Amino acid sequence: MHAFDILGDPVRRRIVEVLADGEQAAGDVGAVIQREFGISQPAVSQHLKVLRENGFATVRADGVRRLYAVDAAPLQEVDRWLEPYRRFWNQKLDALATEVARGKRARRAAPTHPEQEGGTT
Repeated sequence: MHAFDILGDPVRRRIVEVLADGEQAAGDVGAVIQREFGISQPAVSQHLKVLRENGFATVRADGVRRLYAVDAAPLQEVDRWLEPYRRFWNQKLDALATEVARGKRARRAAPTHPEQEGGTT
């Protein structure tokens, strides 16, 4: 299966987001997904299985718990696919960063208001 087929599902994308914060117990992942999507625990388990079988997640046993984590290798495939398209947004992001920096400099250089120094208007 292609990476975009796997990540095309909003539940699986959200699971990957949850796991990006670090290793999580299957029950904890399930609780988040059930709350946000209103699906059953068996449905969450099926999504975890798809992620695991397609290399997006790893699982290890810790006693009776199953701990899931993101496997970055398939995400690197997505990153490589996106490379030719970055030119569409990198320039705009660079321009935004310039404007943000300009705004910060302007705020630092602006005179303080009398109210901020305990004065009156």
